[in-house]
Amino acid sequence: MTQPTPVSGERGRDVSLVFDRVTKKYGRVTAVDNISFSIPKGSLVTLLGPSGCGKSTILRMIAGLETVTEGRILLNGEDVTRQSAIERNVSMVFQSYALFPHMTVLENVAYGLTVSGMAKREASQRAIEGLGLVGLADYGPRLPSELSGGQQQRVAVARALVLEPQVLLLDEPLSNLDTKLRRRVRDEIRGIQLKLNLTAVYVTHDQEEAMAVSDQIIVMNKQRIVQHAPPRELFENPADEFVADFICNANLVSGEAKRNEAGRSECVIGGVTASIPDRQARLGDIRVAVRPDAIRLFGDAGKHSLNGEVVYASFLGTEMQYTLRTPLGELFVRSDEVADPYPLGSRVGIGFADRGLAIVGTLK
Repeated sequence: MTQPTPVSGERGRDVSLVFDRVTKKYGRVTAVDNISFSIPKGSLVTLLGPSGCGKSTILRMIAGLETVTEGRILLNGEDVTRQSAIERNVSMVFQSYALFPHMTVLENVAYGLTVSGMAKREASQRAIEGLGLVGLADYGPRLPSELSGGQQQRVAVARALVLEPQVLLLDEPLSNLDTKLRRRVRDEIRGIQLKLNLTAVYVTHDQEEAMAVSDQIIVMNKQRIVQHAPPRELFENPADEFVADFICNANLVSGEAKRNEAGRSECVIGGVTASIPDRQARLGDIRVAVRPDAIRLFGDAGKHSLNGEVVYASFLGTEMQYTLRTPLGELFVRSDEVADPYPLGSRVGIGFADRGLAIVGTLK
């Protein structure tokens, strides 16, 4: 996919961070390959992708913890490519919290301020205000060991916020928390970011987390950007098979586009006709991403042109999940019809919803 080009007017007031054709190499190994993107002020952008795709390396280059091999990095219009970490006004929240166990919560939050030369009294007052932002105003005298994991992560956020950074960096900040706590803390981080109008760059490999907190998501694979878009656009219009699989856990099947009219293609998938958005007006043999929730199941299998057999069924409380054996290959299905589930071995008819399908390529 073509890389996003650097924004025009990259020194404009509305842009906080610019990556301009940045490459990072470790000897012969390329960790980041010719990356370009821009982040508007006050927005939260997530770098999302599998392990080893380069997202954490990008975060460390923004922080000045890694040098750039080629290209430029600009913060608020200033070229900081060759500046050291201490010369850049950015703060990072690490996944490990990195709190000093022998210091109180208040001392941990004030640490960066005192090291930078701020008077102890002023640093303590700023730290108290920072703890108030994250809902821990009364926890200053405690030690980190007296806090829960979620509270420790909020202390780490407060420590970063009191430095008043131009850009807040968050590196897998929720990876050490359990599922329920992750949801609560991610909402708190997003709320603080919106309240303070912070520019933030967030790294995760969790698709749901990225969808929940982001204004924009940069999806990476093999050290390059494959799509940069708002969460809804990524979900409904994945750029290729990788994005469809990684973001939506979509089924990837083959079909044929018969005709295109008004930005939609009439497609045949396994004998079933479906209308799919397609601005490129592609015709002929195509690859289609079908989200698991876009597949409709019918008990009267013989009346439908596409049938399948239930080879796996799982009850998850609010939904059923099925794996079907079909002429298209195995299909993963999510259904909110939980009252009367299909048992293993059932023959079912298969249809498609009006939404949840996307053309992600052509077959030559």
